[in-house]
Amino acid sequence: MIRSILAVLAGAIVWPVLFLGANAAMAAAMPDAFREDGTTGSTAILAVVLAYSVVFSVIGGFVTALVARRRPVLHTLVLGLIQLAIGISVQLSVWDTMPLWYHLIFLALLIPGNVLGGWVRAARMPQTA
Repeated sequence: MIRSILAVLAGAIVWPVLFLGANAAMAAAMPDAFREDGTTGSTAILAVVLAYSVVFSVIGGFVTALVARRRPVLHTLVLGLIQLAIGISVQLSVWDTMPLWYHLIFLALLIPGNVLGGWVRAARMPQTA
């Protein structure tokens, strides 16, 4: 049980650290593309944010599955559900700053990205007889 909690916690920490770091790097690299509050109206930038969000979800799922060892995909599903709940809260708090398509795609890709990371890890795990 402790390992399961630690596994989900590990993935839940990895994703925001990577995401916030990437956001900060992008804002530093292209300061004119962002408003004072850190938001952007650029469709291209929002698409890039969505792309790296999915990559970070896969990484978070992989880390969760790596720590969990057993039932890796189940652990990543739990992680995805937690991230979805947090994501809904965050997206609602910034609802007026981005287009609807961004919010919907962002939220829709959280669980599949995490589960994909779990599947990738599961495929690399030795099979026991």
